[in-house]
This record gives sequence, structure tokens and C-alpha cells, in this order.
Amino acid sequence: MTEHLSHHHRETLAHLFDHQQASNIHWREVRHLLEAVGTVTEEHNGKVKITVGERTMVITDPGRHEVDRQLVVDLRHLLTDAGLAPDA
Repeated sequence: MTEHLSHHHRETLAHLFDHQQASNIHWREVRHLLEAVGTVTEEHNGKVKITVGERTMVITDPGRHEVDRQLVVDLRHLLTDAGLAPDA
């Protein structure tokens, strides 16, 4: 199901699910991946609405920072539910 993703997107996806590398992922890389597989909308209150498949989550915009561990876990669930886990 990830055939349409670029090499860079597939690499970011793999990093999200790699427990060794998941702590050094920049938000801009994750956002590009999410935009390729769903929609990302900035809201006026500083939040970001992410929809992938039938699931939607709202997060605080990490800005230029790396994503934190909890966001990685939440994104794994979102992507897995959409059938986008690397082993799916």
C-alpha cells in the first residue's frame, strides 16, 4: 500500500516504526509523509489536524522541532489503522 510513496516518504515511515531511530525525526519530514498519505490542516489555535484514512487526530504544532515519543506512538497507531505500517 506504500507503492505510491517516494523513497524519502518510505524512509520516514520506516523511521517512525523503528524503535532505535524514532527519537530523531523532524516534524517537517513527518508532515511531508502525512501530506502524501492524507491531509494536514493548520488550525487558527496553533493545532494541526491530521487525517489519514478514516481517522483524524489533532496535535499541537511541533514547529521546527523533532517529534516527541508520544507523538511517534500516536502516529504509529494512526498509520497502522490506515494500513501503512511497514510490515502491512
